[in-house]
Amino acid sequence: MSSRSELRCFRPDEAASRRRIRRYAVPRWIIERATECRVAGDWRGACAAANVDVTFDLSDVADRCGNDVAAALEDDLRHFAPDLLRWHLPRMLGGRTTLATDTTVVLARHHPKAPDEGRRATPYLHITTPAMIDGPQRIALRFGTVTDERAPGVFGRTTQDWRSARHLWDARHAAELRERCGGGTERPPFFHADATPRGTDELPAADPGDGDPAARAEWATLLHQNGETHAAFAAARIELDLTPPQKSGWYRADPEGLLGGIALNHTRLEPEIRRQTAEGVADRFLIAAHWRTFVLLEPTDTGGLLTRAVDRDDVKGEPFLAEALWRRLPDLDLMRVGGLAPEHLHPLVREALFPALQVPEGPVGPPRPTAPAPVRVRCRGEWHEVAFRPGGLLHVPHSDEEQQRERAMRAFGGAVAGCFAVEQTWTSGEGRLPKALRAQRHDLFLRAQHGDTPGVLELLDAGVDPRVRDASGRTLLHVLNLLDHEALLPRLLAEGLDLEARDRRERTPLFVAVNDLGSKALVEALVAAGARLDVIDQSELSLAQLVRRYKRPDLAFLRERVQEEHPGVGADWWDEWLDEQEQYSEDNPDDEEELPF
Repeated sequence: MSSRSELRCFRPDEAASRRRIRRYAVPRWIIERATECRVAGDWRGACAAANVDVTFDLSDVADRCGNDVAAALEDDLRHFAPDLLRWHLPRMLGGRTTLATDTTVVLARHHPKAPDEGRRATPYLHITTPAMIDGPQRIALRFGTVTDERAPGVFGRTTQDWRSARHLWDARHAAELRERCGGGTERPPFFHADATPRGTDELPAADPGDGDPAARAEWATLLHQNGETHAAFAAARIELDLTPPQKSGWYRADPEGLLGGIALNHTRLEPEIRRQTAEGVADRFLIAAHWRTFVLLEPTDTGGLLTRAVDRDDVKGEPFLAEALWRRLPDLDLMRVGGLAPEHLHPLVREALFPALQVPEGPVGPPRPTAPAPVRVRCRGEWHEVAFRPGGLLHVPHSDEEQQRERAMRAFGGAVAGCFAVEQTWTSGEGRLPKALRAQRHDLFLRAQHGDTPGVLELLDAGVDPRVRDASGRTLLHVLNLLDHEALLPRLLAEGLDLEARDRRERTPLFVAVNDLGSKALVEALVAAGARLDVIDQSELSLAQLVRRYKRPDLAFLRERVQEEHPGVGADWWDEWLDEQEQYSEDNPDDEEELPF
């Protein structure tokens, strides 16, 4: 087995994102509150705790689909673990931690399939992820038809079909994760049942046979990570055709390089395809491994499985296998490279993977924020410590007279250095911070990105200076669209934060709230606090134009006020362009809307 630094578990840009996802994306309090509600039978409370918006009512489902369907749906909802779902949902990666955008995940179907059923004729329980990469990380839980359904039960590339993956969202099936990730009855691949990593001498050096599923998964993965692509598939009893797709044009596929670059769970491919086939979905499935070249998995005449690369134009209409069904479990890969401690796993995941792991009673899941430690700064040829103190200001070890002199120099355009430069960068977002202080700022804004209001409040209580700006010039007021503004807005205003502060794109907090899917309640609160309504950003768009652009009827009141009180604000060309777009939409109505039932 390779050393940790040599493990090829992730692409170079993926490992850091995965670490941050596990630390920030599903805070401990979400797991605790959602679990408490679910155990008490309050599925709506569990959804609210996990930032999941329920868009349907069971009584409406009963009226439209019948009592049997409504009863089956309600039974699933009682065991729905929205925090577990959020834990497993696909992510953007590439340096980001947010949810994959505009993605539909189908969870369940409660209608029996009719022989003559057409596409988009049946409602599914499903979720949709946010449209904005850096917007609020709220999820919508829906019961209705799925726009991306190409044929009955067959979905396109933007939809993940988890109907056969209840272990990812249904608490009743969570224990199945160990088997579905390639493990056996006692342990997952690469670990003992108590989460102790398997040593090099314990890993297979040759084909271990079929008696130990975890060992066979280890063998295939080790071959794959050593660049032996063909041997890895052979270890999983899968035929591999490395013939490049025959397509004209400039692009030439490299099937071996393509397959070698994705984190395949080789030994689970054939069982997952067999499961899908038995449930009547299809018998051929695609993996979207590349924008142009897909991987096709199809049964052979001898009952096995054949894998080959195909051009996307040659397989239109074939269903995609959900990533969670073909990819190695990211949690195990992350643990292998030392990026995740078992006690920081979601408790349902931890219990499924490591049945012999003894965890002390107490809080579960990712760690809470830690009080920021002092940071050493080179100042005037000496090392000084800057630190946060109770009261929420960045403390620099200089006298009042020295600080006043530095502020005067800054006011007259003079350069500042050392401790004072650090303070200026913290409150302006411009310049460089010491690495440790930059990490503390990053920690704060990542918690904000994932709606961790308790975490942000805990850091402020620990003394973190609320005047902070990130590298994009955003203040904490600019990220209230991601957080519980009722808990934070009064506090931030009391600390003296400026309602008219501009980020690098010339946006005020109110502008961001309107543009980046802030709630109506947040917009109303900012307006009530005195935020200006005549603001524009660097593109010269007004608040009224934003409301129109993003079709936000909930903010019609704001558009009316801006137009009445500030007529003519905003770029004329933008209104003309929107007029053209709206006329085009009227002339070309979209018939692909998602139906509620």
